[in-house]
Amino acid sequence: MAQRGKLGLIAGGGALPLAVAARCEVEGRAVHVIRLAGFADAHLARYPGIEAGMAEIGRILSEMKGAGCQAVCLAGTVNRPDFKTLRPDFKGATLLPGIVAAATRGDDALLRKILSIFEAEGFAVEGADDILGGETLTAGALGRIQPTDDQLSDLRKALHVAEKSGELDIGQGAVVCDGLVLAVEAQEGTDAMLRRVAGLPADLRGNPSLPKGALGKAPKPIQDLRVDMPVMGARTLELAAEAGLAGVGGQAGRLILIDRAAMIETADRLGLFIWGEGQ
Repeated sequence: MAQRGKLGLIAGGGALPLAVAARCEVEGRAVHVIRLAGFADAHLARYPGIEAGMAEIGRILSEMKGAGCQAVCLAGTVNRPDFKTLRPDFKGATLLPGIVAAATRGDDALLRKILSIFEAEGFAVEGADDILGGETLTAGALGRIQPTDDQLSDLRKALHVAEKSGELDIGQGAVVCDGLVLAVEAQEGTDAMLRRVAGLPADLRGNPSLPKGALGKAPKPIQDLRVDMPVMGARTLELAAEAGLAGVGGQAGRLILIDRAAMIETADRLGLFIWGEGQ
């Protein structure tokens, strides 16, 4: 990877920020991690950086500039806050009205507003997929399991539902089984959605001995892929198996894989397919 300057990593929850930081470490790229309080994984404390509240915008910007960061990456899950309970610093207080106004127009508008703040301060915005070296889903089957025609039909419908849901700025994922939509992801996230599917009546879904249906994840048509591209990892596959699904998938080139090798091993072990739709 060509060196693009020191990276400031704004880290939310989940495995994606860990993967980004680890990749920078392996490739010798300097990284400074801003761990968002209440969200970031504790293991990120091993990297240089600070823990900060999400409304401490001035502190975050000053920290990144003081550390010599030239680029920024926003990665990981962050639940939409109750803006009334935030404790902004002075810079945050001046920006909060605009952020709240953007939030009323949906998550995509909110993310674009946040990105514009960093860009206005001179930081280049980088997507996690770019930093990870293009570790996105490729077209076709990943691993040894090939989906059947019926399973592929379920996946394609799930992706269609996810895309339509994304047009309304709702979520990025959906689960379909035997042509029936079992769940649409909203603010709860993919893991919680899959647990919800696992709790549905047995006659609506598959089971470990007879898996059926698929999880599909697709980016919202209006979203900025530098900050909110869909993500899957081995844990996604484990939860999909517990929900009785036959496999998972997404659009080729538009779904980040957290540790591709681990995902293939997990899918093959569990007997699940991973499919990339498109060329």
